[in-house]
Amino acid sequence: MKYPTFFDTTETITLYDPLSEVLGAFEDGLIIFSYQDVVKSAGHSCPTMAGAYLMAREGLKALYPQGIPERGAVEVFFKEAQTEGTTGVIANAFSLITGATDTWGFKGLAGHYVRKSLMHFSADIPLHVRIMRLDTKAFVDVAYNPNSIAMDPSMQPLMQKLFTGVLNAEEKATFSGMWQVRVAQILENFDKVIVIK
Repeated sequence: MKYPTFFDTTETITLYDPLSEVLGAFEDGLIIFSYQDVVKSAGHSCPTMAGAYLMAREGLKALYPQGIPERGAVEVFFKEAQTEGTTGVIANAFSLITGATDTWGFKGLAGHYVRKSLMHFSADIPLHVRIMRLDTKAFVDVAYNPNSIAMDPSMQPLMQKLFTGVLNAEEKATFSGMWQVRVAQILENFDKVIVIK
């Protein structure tokens, strides 16, 4: 399986998942998520997926400054409705990483390790996403704006051709290459696109 090299060089996210430890899935319950994991889940790599990954990674760092974040122990709130814009796509990435789900998730073992009802939409929050610890109720608000990483202007005519289905093989390779260059730049310059409060 071939893919852009930055999938492997982007900083990963390590979490402790007590459920995986109890059930013997991962030694010591430690799980590492990479940007590639998010891409596999979504089926594509784009600025939105990069933003979702960065909001989750940097938000969890801020929420757990002294230790490893606990998977399944945070609630996630979204400012927008689940069906609005790219909110649902971003929520899928957050669910993968944090374990939080809306109504469809794991119901727990005798009341423990519950993952459902930990994700909420149309929340009254100032930024795009709020991540809150269940133990301390501490939270961070996170926003993502990729506009500081400009798209290559030469992508625009290629995008027009893409939408009309007239890209030739060489143009397709050029377009996809430039697309992933921008995603890589977003991931590398995350401090320019992420706001945490």
